Amino acid sequence: MGQYALKIGLSALVLVIIAEVAKRSTFWAAALASLPLTSLLAFVWLYLDNGDTQKIAVLSYSIFWLVLPSLLLFVLLPLLLRSGLGFWLSLLTASAATALAYLGTIKLLSLFGIKL
Repeated sequence: MGQYALKIGLSALVLVIIAEVAKRSTFWAAALASLPLTSLLAFVWLYLDNGDTQKIAVLSYSIFWLVLPSLLLFVLLPLLLRSGLGFWLSLLTASAATALAYLGTIKLLSLFGIKL
């Protein structure tokens, strides 16, 4: 149980640090948030849990392909916000579009024989 608490604590700490940095500098918060910290933490936790480097390789490969559709969120959200749509509706719309992009990417990759 202590191991889960440590994982949750460290993972939450990363998010809190980014949010606090954003209050002072959106550039540095964006720089921190753009780092694959979540992926790095997942790799470390997975390795420490079972030492299976093959699972980490598969996870890394899958993350690569799924980063591509996730970029839609970062393009669409500011466009919607700047158009005056409102924060929650913009976030919901951009998230829904990103979810559809994930589904489309998975379908497209399967047509080329790439399994995630």
